[in-house]
Amino acid sequence: MKKLLNTLYVTSSNRYLSLDGENIVVLDGDNEIGRIPLHNLQGVVTLGYMGASPALMGTCAKKDISICFLTPSGRFLARVVGPETGNVKLRKKQYYFSEDNSKCIEISRNFLIGKIYNARWVIERATRDYALRLDTEKLKQKSCFLQNSLKQLKQCSDMQQLRGIEGEAASVYFSVFDDLILQQKEDFFFRCRNKRPPMDNVNALLSFMYTILANECASALQGVGLDPYVGFLHRDRPGRMSLGLDLMEELRSVFADRFVITLINKRLIQGSGFTKKENGAVIMNDETRKTVLSNWQAKKQEMISHPFIKEKIEWGLVPHVQALLLSRYIRGDLDQYPPFLWK
Repeated sequence: MKKLLNTLYVTSSNRYLSLDGENIVVLDGDNEIGRIPLHNLQGVVTLGYMGASPALMGTCAKKDISICFLTPSGRFLARVVGPETGNVKLRKKQYYFSEDNSKCIEISRNFLIGKIYNARWVIERATRDYALRLDTEKLKQKSCFLQNSLKQLKQCSDMQQLRGIEGEAASVYFSVFDDLILQQKEDFFFRCRNKRPPMDNVNALLSFMYTILANECASALQGVGLDPYVGFLHRDRPGRMSLGLDLMEELRSVFADRFVITLINKRLIQGSGFTKKENGAVIMNDETRKTVLSNWQAKKQEMISHPFIKEKIEWGLVPHVQALLLSRYIRGDLDQYPPFLWK
């Protein structure tokens, strides 16, 4: 099993990354403010435009340490990775599957079963844990709708219908997302999903965490030898990590959404950590990003029992396990791709 190492998050936009021996050095102008051994890292995420030295990028590529560049607001810019790993026959079969409509439908259906199952579980869990504070009848109705959506998915054999069922289910799920926010309602509220740019604090958090999670899914896929840019549900588009987005679908609600709700309900972040720009876009300040990412690292270290492989693993390894199961399905070792169905 892959060892879960640390991800280095550089949250300030004026930091430059360089290499000194076997260490990554974080610079503010000419001043060294941090030094981390490369052997402790599995990835680097930097938010800003200062960049990294070619020597560091080359060394990280050789050591299979990805570097992900984001804008200060958290929008994805680029990833630097090393040579492709894994059996070339696996990637050739992935490309073959991506051109086979029946295979795309079969794999996409399981991604979406995982997504809707987990979204329903989030609602059911909230109904159970906060029965006295929530409109449980309303939430039960939404849960029943998602349960019916799952039945429709299992019988569906058309890609457009799959996407239609998923879109309707996502709309129902997000229609009660605001109900799950129990604290700081004056600063953290959810009316609808908006992005590019996010227009409120909650959407800013969701967009940021989806970007982080998509990058981790892409790294996991690359680690097992799959091409994260060739997907089955999300079609090919230059620069888009389509398979990374596919894999992320089933993890959004139980990993990213619940994490965001926990940050708000436990008052780990405050509304003062967000700023609305002239165009209406909402961004986090540096301190809030640091708080979010430090808690994300802690979340990834929590132990769970994986529902398919029946082993105890860290949360942060879930994308790697799912990527491995997907590669085994594509190779023909499994009859179907088993989605992550959290309980």
